[in-house]
Amino acid sequence: MTLHFGLTPLISLIAGILILVMPRLLNYIVAIYLIAIGLIGIFGTGAMRI
Repeated sequence: MTLHFGLTPLISLIAGILILVMPRLLNYIVAIYLIAIGLIGIFGTGAMRI
């Protein structure tokens, strides 16, 4: 059995946990998440294979 982890679900999980722990960080976490997803979309994940 092989598990493949994508970068997007991992970022989402970390952001969700941080929002639950510190709700005041919501604006920053959403902004960083959107920037990260945008950069991944523009440059692709070819260089970031894990």
